[in-house]
Amino acid sequence: MELVYPPVVALAKTMFRVLDLKIEVEGGENIPRAGGAVLASNHSSYLDFIFCGLGAQPARRLVRFMAKKSVFDHRVSGPLMRGMRHIPVDRRAGTAAFREATTALQNGEVVGVFPEATISESFTIKELKTGAARMAQEARVPLIPMAVWGPHRLWTKGRKKELTKRHVPVLIKIGEAVQMPEGATPEALTAALKQRLTTLLDAVQRAYPEKPTGDDDRWWLPAHLGGTAPLPRPAAAV
Repeated sequence: MELVYPPVVALAKTMFRVLDLKIEVEGGENIPRAGGAVLASNHSSYLDFIFCGLGAQPARRLVRFMAKKSVFDHRVSGPLMRGMRHIPVDRRAGTAAFREATTALQNGEVVGVFPEATISESFTIKELKTGAARMAQEARVPLIPMAVWGPHRLWTKGRKKELTKRHVPVLIKIGEAVQMPEGATPEALTAALKQRLTTLLDAVQRAYPEKPTGDDDRWWLPAHLGGTAPLPRPAAAV
C-alpha cells in the first residue's frame, strides 16, 4: 500500500498550479499501464525526477527512481525517498543497486534512470552509461526514452535556484520503446537510446514556446540553438 508517494504527488501538483507552470505531456501512452519498464530520461535539472514522474501519471504509474545514496542519507529527503521506494545508488558498490532495480522491474515496477549519470551542462545528450539497457535486457522489459525541457530554468548546475519562478513552460515528451533485437549488446542498445533521446530532446527544445528575453537570458539554450550553454565535451573527455 502506497502511503507516502500519492501525497507527495498531490503536493507537487499543487505547487505546479500555484506557480502556474505550463506543463505539457506528449506520448504518455508509450508507458505501459501494467508491468515493468525502464524509463530513461535526459538530465538537465535537479528537478528532472519530479517531472519524469509526472510524465508517467497519464498511465497511472509511480516511478521508482535510482538516485545517489547521499539523498537517502539526508534527514529530510531520506525518509521520503525510502517511503516512495526509490532505489539508492552507491557508486562504490553499484551491483547492489542494479540488482534491486532489476528485481523491481521483474516485479512489475517502472524504474526511472538518468543514463547520463550527471547533469548535462551543455543541455545536449552526453555519453550514456549502459546500465539502463542492461537492466531492461536482464528484466526483459521495455526501454522507454523520455525528454524533459524547462525545469533547468528553475534549478540546474552552476545557476542560482529560482524555485518560485512562475509561468515557466515544461515540455515532457515520451517516445516509443527502443527496439531490443535478440542478441543485441548493451552498447548497441545504449547507442540507439542516445539517438532516440537526442531526437526527443531536439524536438522539445525546438517546440518550446518561450525564447530568451535578451543576451543575458540565453544561458538556458544549447549553443547549437543560439544559446550560451557550454559546448559538449568531446567523448574522449567524458
